[in-house]
Amino acid sequence: MMWERLHRWMPGLKSLCHYRKEYFSYDMRAGLSVAAVALPVAIAYAELMGISAIIGLYSCILPMFVYAFFGTSRQLVVGPDAATCAVIAAAVAPLALGNEQVRWQLAIIMTLMTGFWCILASHFRLGAFADFLSRPILKGFINGVAITIIADQLSKVFGLSGLPTEFIERLIALVHRILESHLPTVGMSITTMLVLLCVNFIRPNWPAPLIAMIISTYLSWQFELKQYGIDIVGNMGNGLPIIPMPKFELGIMRDLVIPSINLAVISFVSFMMTARSFASKNGYQVDADLELRALGIANIASSFSQGFAVSAAGSRTAVNDAIGGKTQMVSIIAAVAILFVLLFMREALAYIPLSSLGVVLIFSAWSLLGLKNIWSYRKRNRYAFVLSIFTLVAVLLVGVIDGIGFAVLLGLLQFLRIIFRPSEQLLGVNNQGMVHSIHQDNGIKPVDGIMMYRFNSPLTYFNVGYFKKRVLQHVDNALNRPTWLVVDATVSFTYDDVSVFAALDELITELKDKGVTLVLAGRRTELNLWIKQNKLSRSDDDLIVVPDLYFAIRLIQSKQRLEEKLVEEKSAE
Repeated sequence: MMWERLHRWMPGLKSLCHYRKEYFSYDMRAGLSVAAVALPVAIAYAELMGISAIIGLYSCILPMFVYAFFGTSRQLVVGPDAATCAVIAAAVAPLALGNEQVRWQLAIIMTLMTGFWCILASHFRLGAFADFLSRPILKGFINGVAITIIADQLSKVFGLSGLPTEFIERLIALVHRILESHLPTVGMSITTMLVLLCVNFIRPNWPAPLIAMIISTYLSWQFELKQYGIDIVGNMGNGLPIIPMPKFELGIMRDLVIPSINLAVISFVSFMMTARSFASKNGYQVDADLELRALGIANIASSFSQGFAVSAAGSRTAVNDAIGGKTQMVSIIAAVAILFVLLFMREALAYIPLSSLGVVLIFSAWSLLGLKNIWSYRKRNRYAFVLSIFTLVAVLLVGVIDGIGFAVLLGLLQFLRIIFRPSEQLLGVNNQGMVHSIHQDNGIKPVDGIMMYRFNSPLTYFNVGYFKKRVLQHVDNALNRPTWLVVDATVSFTYDDVSVFAALDELITELKDKGVTLVLAGRRTELNLWIKQNKLSRSDDDLIVVPDLYFAIRLIQSKQRLEEKLVEEKSAE
């Protein structure tokens, strides 16, 4: 019993306890490959945040161990991510006032808050929130973040300092100061980029960022490039991370509450998209609520190891899947490899040129760009195209933090638009008697004397007025006034709402005045109970509740035949 409870709490542990030996060779190759990709990228993301490069490694090790035990995805690898790092940098930089130590402390606190929100949401089973931000909105946000990262790193690539932090102002300043570029730094940047492109072209499966960083670091060490004015990472200290007590007012933490919630939302949405994609590819399911909890625990683990927020590392997950990793053991092997580098190769990392890190970040951010995908929405779904472009422009113009706010607001407005003003259909039957939506020239005909209507949203207090209005409009605009109105109740009547049944009572009265009987098709048991609880006075001439649409058609046609028979009998008399 205890083991069953433990396995439910730690899904990855069950997989590791029943580990198959034949998987180890696959997991070993995949784990070392993941570490090879993670090392340079994690260091680069730390530089992106303006903190010591070594902290990027702190953010990899413990979260990888934790996710291996608490996650449900076999392929997913957690680690620093471009979007999460950009969000943290945008939130903590104004509060730190240029103090790197305070920036690090605030990043840890924000990471801890993010983990707390994820675990709290998991407790209330809000894993379905992964679907809150639509794909167009998320694509716009990710593309905006990628462009922002590229613009931010251009100053390192060209050896310029003192550029504005805002996107537009930075681009303008860069154009005016491009001739002031530090030529040795530019040469180092070009060398790194050439190595990246050549390795990526000749051996696409090799870890191009790692090879580029090894070569640039060797050149920096061998030729002492620092004496030529090329900035390097520098001394990273000794031993494992130890952070002093915070040196800021605790009231500042209030300013991180909303950004940490935004970060939790963005992290989990992209996290679940990655987890579901690879789970679907490999033929298994992931549990959204357990994944939400695993992400929260991984972030708390990162904060305890003095690191910053983590999410799904898309490039490292893709490497894991491509090499053939089988289980969560890949994350453990990768974490051990990174820990080995952290403990025994720290001095070599100090020679990494900052311009090379900037190039690696640009290279990684470029892979996030999907402007072609956004443009494809223009023909397929113009509304999705507008959402995506609006989010992208918002991130570029108002910044990452406010851009997230716009993305969340857009997601909420999109949801409310669907609920407030959902799509609707009039229904008919084909030659075989099957019910379908009536569209122009699709051959579906309405049933004589019957109007069938479907409202594609659950009815609630804020859209029942629109539902009532549209029903009456359809009845009034019909070429032949129907005697019966059949509403598909399965879709729209999903729970007991006092406002809905009060409006339904009014609708029954208005339809009765028009000589129309209302029929609710579907959810017969629940509807009869809710109608009784809401004390709707009705008779079979006002309202009929039936099991489904086909039953409604048969019942009405039976009544019609009976009425015709009675009319014929009276005529005969």
